[in-house]
Amino acid sequence: MKKIFLFLFTLSSLFGLAQVGVNNTNPQEELHISGTNSTIRIEGLNSTNNPLNLGDKENTRVYANSNGDLVLNNAPTNIEVLFNPANYLNDPLDTGGADSNQVNQTGVGSGYSQAGWPRQTGAGLSTFTLTRPAIVEINYAISYEIYKSGNPIDDYHARTAQFYVYLRQTGPAGAIVTTDYDGNPIDFAGNPGAMGYSGNFYTNGSTLGAGGGEGFDKKFYATGHDYIKLGPGTYCPMFAGILFVADTGGTGAVKMQMGGGDDEVVIIAHYYN
Repeated sequence: MKKIFLFLFTLSSLFGLAQVGVNNTNPQEELHISGTNSTIRIEGLNSTNNPLNLGDKENTRVYANSNGDLVLNNAPTNIEVLFNPANYLNDPLDTGGADSNQVNQTGVGSGYSQAGWPRQTGAGLSTFTLTRPAIVEINYAISYEIYKSGNPIDDYHARTAQFYVYLRQTGPAGAIVTTDYDGNPIDFAGNPGAMGYSGNFYTNGSTLGAGGGEGFDKKFYATGHDYIKLGPGTYCPMFAGILFVADTGGTGAVKMQMGGGDDEVVIIAHYYN
């Protein structure tokens, strides 16, 4: 009789422990721990017993494996260089067109020309792909030349060359990205998609040329950077530029060519979850 009673008591205890509360009289899960200072310690996960523990200076993520065991794993890569092609923009001087890298001089207040086209197109050559949301860092250094009929400019006129980078979806012919991952507009200075503005001032009075066109190999560089929050997808970095002068009188048909030198675009993803 005593053995039967003990067996029944054990069964009733097990059923009674179907939901266990620690500091909690009304558990909502099989194990429910309450309290403002509640903690759980698993000795096998601490820095003494597990080399994957990052120590007291950083938080170490705990993962559940396929068996449901809690384990430490190698720290995931939170920063990744996605894109860094060699000499990104087209090199030769061109005479204009839909995919030209040439910008015509304008007066003050005129708009930007979309003129920074990749030297090579295709996946991995002109595009980068995000597989999860990230804060994307964009860094660039692009070359440009200022000339008139292939000759240096020597008219002493003060000019401003400005540039910005923008992104297109899937490739060079895709739609311009005008909002970030959260739906916020990307529209700096009235230019949809514009990021990373940069610019230089230019003036020259020497017939030798402070800058020149084809055959002079006198190139300038503009550098810029910016950040944007993007979701998964494939993107293509593109550029726009403007060359304006306060007084167009007597200057002639001055042009700016983007991409004649080595042009670099570096895209870095900062993953946040």
